[in-house]
Amino acid sequence: MLNVEIEEAGYEKNSKTIRDLSFKVKSGELLGLLGSNGAGKSTTIKTILGLVKEWKGSVTLEGNARYAYIPEQPVFYDSLTLWEHLELAAAAVSFQDGEWEGRAKDLIRYFKLDHVEHDLPSSYSKGMRQKVILITAFMLKPDLYIIDEPFLGLDPRATKDFLKLIEKERARGAGVLMSTHVLDTAERICDRFVLISSGEMAGEGTLGELRERSGVEKGSLLDCVDSLLEQSI
Repeated sequence: MLNVEIEEAGYEKNSKTIRDLSFKVKSGELLGLLGSNGAGKSTTIKTILGLVKEWKGSVTLEGNARYAYIPEQPVFYDSLTLWEHLELAAAAVSFQDGEWEGRAKDLIRYFKLDHVEHDLPSSYSKGMRQKVILITAFMLKPDLYIIDEPFLGLDPRATKDFLKLIEKERARGAGVLMSTHVLDTAERICDRFVLISSGEMAGEGTLGELRERSGVEKGSLLDCVDSLLEQSI
């Protein structure tokens, strides 16, 4: 689904923020992108999205696969309502007549925003704004989701609703690359993990493989991450 080979990447010439990163996201797989603050997770995602100019390597999507990006900080047009934002997103994708409207309505009700669908997102709470981004992405039904810290601002119920939709999309065959600091949730839902430390890979694989590499035979994902980060120093 997604093949990432980043030799090096940075925001300025001769400045390498990340280097020697190589991983894949398969159809129906949820790959967790882990690392401390400043490790290079966001730079990795921005490189994949084509937002970093100074980089070497290759990022390829299988066939004509489409992706949707769910950012950590939602950004909206000040003058557009929730529904108008969805209209704008749908205009960029070839839908059959009426296809996106029904899907959008269902998602708005699912996330309980039907009472504000014609209001400006600038009037929403942080959690509500995050739901708008989720609605937009799920409405598009892409082949790949690239998600940066999705749990920030979501209450427990909204988090549960989000995870249910992710499972449905994976069952459909969509791949997911998700950056997160919420390791207990990541341990439960991710198939594999990529751990970044100081811009380089410090570990990659399933939880079992991370346990073997870290030497923490029966440890949690947090235990494995701590051990691997210590080894990478």
